[in-house]
Amino acid sequence: MNQTINHQINNGAEPDLEHLWQFAGQGLRSSDFNTAMVHFYRGELTRSNVWRQRLDNTTNWAVITTGAALTFAFGSADNPSIVLLINTLLVLLFLFMEARRYRYYELWTHRVRILERNFFGGLLSPPFLPHSDWANQLTDSLHNPRFPISLLEAFGRRYRRNYAPIFLILALAWIAKTYLHPINARTFSHFLQRATIGPLPGTAVLIIGIVIHATLISVGLFTVSLQAATGEVFSDTTGKVSRIMHMFRLATAEALETDLPRLVRTDTRKQLVYIISDSVEAIGHALLEDLHRGVTLLHGTGMYTGKEHGVLMCALEARQVADLKKVVTGIDPDAFVIIMPVQGIHGHGVGFRPLEA
Repeated sequence: MNQTINHQINNGAEPDLEHLWQFAGQGLRSSDFNTAMVHFYRGELTRSNVWRQRLDNTTNWAVITTGAALTFAFGSADNPSIVLLINTLLVLLFLFMEARRYRYYELWTHRVRILERNFFGGLLSPPFLPHSDWANQLTDSLHNPRFPISLLEAFGRRYRRNYAPIFLILALAWIAKTYLHPINARTFSHFLQRATIGPLPGTAVLIIGIVIHATLISVGLFTVSLQAATGEVFSDTTGKVSRIMHMFRLATAEALETDLPRLVRTDTRKQLVYIISDSVEAIGHALLEDLHRGVTLLHGTGMYTGKEHGVLMCALEARQVADLKKVVTGIDPDAFVIIMPVQGIHGHGVGFRPLEA
């Protein structure tokens, strides 16, 4: 079916869309289908907005309960500090609830982004047709709904975005409350004695608190590189900080003759790059040595000039695009570079690891 339509387009004829929908057994005209897609888009957009509001609700609950706990704890010197610990557990529960809701929000937003990127975006750019596989992606999401992101990514992102300051305020407030009330603690032993909760000694309470907060911070840091969410607008990581870290790694490689591992991989979104140049050998070797990315050499002929050109195909991550441009421009300023986002890369092949540094 798609081959027939593509053949009609290549021959300059209008595609027989009426035949397409009759063949699919829908009995729909193309205008009916477009109307259905518009209503479907509006429905999924409303769904995502509703779940976005539910995310805001849990955050509001966490802020309100924290404010109430702080007011009660510091309202009187005789009020116990345990209320701050209980509120910390309550905020942790809100964080789990929000992470779960965030996964549902991403499910509906994922469908919205499929339509925006493949259907509407395809209609607004040449050849002014939807991309060929967009319907399969949407059908798979409708028939077999799956969360596009893991619970760990959702937990880490909501912690970094909203809950890290709340946990920090509660921790500092508990330390201040335990130290100040009813009078200032004179020694650290006196502080630990005040931190005692029933049969649980103050040392154990302090250690448990440190472990909980250290675990939360670790999850927040080590999930930075997880960027499967389609409803987020990720900031450009090719700025000064990334360049400084890259320069630091290069400096240590020269001084210590070792390549330090990247502690955090940022902006791991996949990109597919085509490079058309007459210096493909030099560019290919530079990409292999500098970016550590596999490169495939293709051969093509310009239809207008009849001249043969080399075409390099390279899969990399978005954070490496700036470095790639510098490499290509330094070798061949006239090279033609095409950069496209990739929905996903599946399979490896024999000896082919395009995204392994």
